Amino acid sequence: MKRFLAVFTINVEKMAAFQQSADVQQRSQEGVAAWHQWMADHAAVVVDAGGPLSRTLAVSAAGIADARNNLGGYLVVQAESQAAAAQLFVNHPSFAIFPGEGVEVMEILPIPGK
Repeated sequence: MKRFLAVFTINVEKMAAFQQSADVQQRSQEGVAAWHQWMADHAAVVVDAGGPLSRTLAVSAAGIADARNNLGGYLVVQAESQAAAAQLFVNHPSFAIFPGEGVEVMEILPIPGK
């Protein structure tokens, strides 16, 4: 089976509104419970449970600087194809309950020469 990196994307403005909503506590509890259920339901294909991502520092030839992006978390799954891996995330709690934008799924390719 192939390995795939799933990157959860978020909309910063929608997340801020979510965090200010009156029912944020209840929705957060429901989202976390749904996330854990998704992980249990897919335990056989989850290679690395990953996790949420914090603030970003960008490193370049110019040095290190603060950066912003829409990355919210990641995990690694195994599947026969990219389409099969992507199908795992249809209606995922990250955007079905939380204000995530979606999940980007890409194959982890072997390092050349290894």
